[in-house]
Amino acid sequence: MVESDFAVNLAELELAAQLVHRVMPATPQYAWPKLRRRIGCPVWVKHENHTPTGAFKVRGGLVYLDRLTRRLPEARAVVSATRGNHGQSISFAAARTGVTATIYVPVGNSPDQNTAMQSFGATVVEVGRDFDEARCEAERAAAELGLHLVPSFHRDLVVGVATYALEFFRAGAALDTVYVSVGMGSGICGLIIARDLLGLKTDIVGVSAANAPATARSFAAGHPVTTPSALTFADGIATRAPNADAIGIICRGAARIITVTEDDIAEAMRAYYDDTHQVSEGAGAAPLAALLSERGRMSNRTVGLVLSGGNIERARFLTVLGGSTPQAG
Repeated sequence: MVESDFAVNLAELELAAQLVHRVMPATPQYAWPKLRRRIGCPVWVKHENHTPTGAFKVRGGLVYLDRLTRRLPEARAVVSATRGNHGQSISFAAARTGVTATIYVPVGNSPDQNTAMQSFGATVVEVGRDFDEARCEAERAAAELGLHLVPSFHRDLVVGVATYALEFFRAGAALDTVYVSVGMGSGICGLIIARDLLGLKTDIVGVSAANAPATARSFAAGHPVTTPSALTFADGIATRAPNADAIGIICRGAARIITVTEDDIAEAMRAYYDDTHQVSEGAGAAPLAALLSERGRMSNRTVGLVLSGGNIERARFLTVLGGSTPQAG
């Protein structure tokens, strides 16, 4: 069971879902027949690539900004850091609440992600060699300018994101195992919280990139472990400094954390396209990559996959569809 300051009750989660559903409908979940044939068991996909920003993070941004503006109406400007989906979430929600947003991204960040955030009205600042360096600069700027810093992991973000898990678990299929990619941890923590609130026994399996193994190493150690690099093309899971609260929830609530290679992720993206005609970003396809590696273990089980997002630029996706694996960065 989830403990600590992140204790959430079902009424709070349902209220968060009502807030989210005022902006967007519940995303669909489908049991794709060709995936079942490929894996050898029923596979339900939760399509978080069908949100207004193309990724699950938007739910967290909506709840966070709603609560922020109610609690601190004087907070009219926010700062955050991202590789893309979190930044789109904050930009989208900030525009809806009349708050200005400045988003810090690493140098060379996806142009598609940058222009998406700018389209929602955010100012995008490129700085640092990776997400963690951009995050440090966002923290410095917020402190120097007296602006509100939206962290990458926070209770309100998790509550918002957990609404997708509430939808998934209540959709009808009894899921034995759910695979979910792990970046800073809001997605997997939301699943753990919703599962526990509903009294389910579903195993939750986190997925990290082998080239960005901070979460996997932290889970094995039982405490946060920082890595020197996170060189994966799956931007959403390219983190090297885990959050302690997230690791605590993951260690208590996840069945296991497994890692997948860059080639595994690219192959899963091709499988998604072949079997479902869905576009998945690297982090969105990582759970399928993990399931493919464990397909024998999942015989006679009903499995859920979180397709967390579909935000990948055309050139990189064409590289994947052409049978190659993109470079990190």
